[in-house]
Amino acid sequence: MLESKTQFTPRGRDSVAPMTNHSAGNQSVDQLKNKILQRKAQVGIIGLGYVGLPLALLFSEQKFTVTGFDIDQRKVDSLAKGESYIYRISTEEIQTAKAQGFTATSDYARLVHMDAVIICVPTPLNQYHEPDLSFITDTTHAIAPHLQAGQLVVLESTTYPGTTEEVMVPILEKENKNGLKAARGNTSTDKNFFVAFSPEREDPGNTTVARRDIPKVVGGVNPQASELAGAMYGSIFHRTVPVSSPAAAEMTKLLENIYRCVNIALVNELKLLCLRMGIDIWEVIEAASTKPFGFHPFYPGPGLGGHCIPVDPFYLSWKAKEWDFRTRFIELAGEINTNMPYHVLASVGGALNGHKKSVNGARILILGVAYKRDIDDLRESPALTIIELLQKEGAQVSYHDPYFPFIGKGRKYDLQMKRSELEKLGQYDCVVIVTDHSDYDYRKIVGEAQLVVDTRNATKGIESNKVVRC
Repeated sequence: MLESKTQFTPRGRDSVAPMTNHSAGNQSVDQLKNKILQRKAQVGIIGLGYVGLPLALLFSEQKFTVTGFDIDQRKVDSLAKGESYIYRISTEEIQTAKAQGFTATSDYARLVHMDAVIICVPTPLNQYHEPDLSFITDTTHAIAPHLQAGQLVVLESTTYPGTTEEVMVPILEKENKNGLKAARGNTSTDKNFFVAFSPEREDPGNTTVARRDIPKVVGGVNPQASELAGAMYGSIFHRTVPVSSPAAAEMTKLLENIYRCVNIALVNELKLLCLRMGIDIWEVIEAASTKPFGFHPFYPGPGLGGHCIPVDPFYLSWKAKEWDFRTRFIELAGEINTNMPYHVLASVGGALNGHKKSVNGARILILGVAYKRDIDDLRESPALTIIELLQKEGAQVSYHDPYFPFIGKGRKYDLQMKRSELEKLGQYDCVVIVTDHSDYDYRKIVGEAQLVVDTRNATKGIESNKVVRC
């Protein structure tokens, strides 16, 4: 897997031949809408990661000419070769898109050729758990000099309400070379560009819902921007959901993920209680799920991972302070989920203690480091925190994950670890199941290991005094 670099420095070098000399120019709303409906609009997507690349492929499948932009030259070079760097996206999909005209580049000067520019860059937290908008602001600064009248600019990156209009639009208006302004109100002129927000709704690893079947929420700065963004996304998604403003669309995304965060925190807390009471929380959830109304199952685990659920609550909590409002319920959920890796640490310590061993000096194998099952995504993975906590306690930690032969350095970790193979499991004092990948033979693992700590209920149905479920 390739990770994006943290410094934004658009390059002039390009891995593909330049496009024809076309510019978005001074096109009207009707002209741009017609180009979209006729699949003649040129679409630029900035950020070719877990959100941007799948989106580029969707547009390409619908016969749009798509150009992907990324500051990571390794990604650009891989795509130029027709190779994929995301596990769930096949090389065949990349090659099909290339045959349709898809190209990738690190040359942001080519943005002048785009009719629509979609921003899909990361929005992480900084070390103080505050929003880090540097990817959005750096990208916006890079777009502004190439902005054209009549272009549509859409932000997809998850962020707090107000980012599109309060952060992005002022930069675009101040730094473009043509005196352009974002269209507001009910009219536009030949000195306007159009801005909207449409939150990404990617669910890595989901093979039951096709991407185009996920409704697309759209909120424009003005009605025309909403209309254009709705037409563009309506060309590749089966349904679009218009809302009144970018802020409403931004809040929609936060609500979706905070809803999950709060409910996961609830079952995590109930799990801790059930462990003390000697009750199987998984059995309880399964029984409660038989109710045909008023209940939706959520499942406990070793902590939250992924780009959205661990991050989004902090974006809203931070923004709420501007209105002298404290989101206590959301903050409590975040606190519970953040503490789950520490619960795993304590559980490993207790399990080892039962075998008259200590964490200090113990040989421990972490099974699965991706943030969820069957994906190649390390973002915010609780496994990374668990590894670091065990190492601080003096454990000799190894890991295995079929999707990661090596764990290097990220924004919050620097492990520099090479994958261990699933051989001689008996050499480890404890095997900790953190990510329940489908590839694993859990019955065989339990049979060979001295001790197994299961954080995911992966060993359900396997009766053994070597298994500790936490």
